[in-house]
Amino acid sequence: MKTNRILQRFQEKTPKRSYHSDNLELYGLRVSFSARALKSRHIQANSHSHKWWLVFDIDSSTAGLDWYDQNAPTPNIVITNNLNGHAHIVYGLETSIRTAEDAREKPLKYAAAIERALRDKLEADHGYSGLIMKNPLHEHWRVTVWEGDLYTLDHLADYLDLNKPDLRKPSEYGLGRNCILFDDLRAWAYKAIRQGWPEYNQWLRACNDRVQALNLNFKNPLPAKEASHIAKSVAKW
Repeated sequence: MKTNRILQRFQEKTPKRSYHSDNLELYGLRVSFSARALKSRHIQANSHSHKWWLVFDIDSSTAGLDWYDQNAPTPNIVITNNLNGHAHIVYGLETSIRTAEDAREKPLKYAAAIERALRDKLEADHGYSGLIMKNPLHEHWRVTVWEGDLYTLDHLADYLDLNKPDLRKPSEYGLGRNCILFDDLRAWAYKAIRQGWPEYNQWLRACNDRVQALNLNFKNPLPAKEASHIAKSVAKW
């Protein structure tokens, strides 16, 4: 069954070492191998170098079905909190979005625009960091697999208006943070490199220090490792 394949894919694409938690308020986040992490209520679904899942946080008592009323694409997975109806809406991608140091700028910005437009269409939480999500393999949640086929970015774009002026500039949300950090660090690097050509490791450390400082300006910063990928990209570029 396609529904089973979606959940199986979720398990297969879980990072080898993942953040996870059974109670964020009491225990915070831990890092473990995926076999252990998959037993927790909350889990990191995407790695620091690939994004297979677009996840949106809906704080509504009818979150599990709001996507239908908003004419959004059918989610692959809806993970609902039985106590309040709040849910994570999940779209799986046929091909992952590359966020490592060799990520290409144009596809990343395209993906960020789709993610932001979809967030707006779903009226999802703008403050959701996206690092961890409700684990659809955990019995604590009510899990529904609606769509058994994975999406391409172009397929998702068919449901969205990407010509809105506010989508032309990345926002401090999801993949938009990657784009902002890349642009800001690149602008700094243009000027800094004119002061001389340092040894590469020294230059890489300078880029990493700069990107980590820029990252702290976000309300929800990227994981430090993901920001480091951006530093490596700019340092080599």
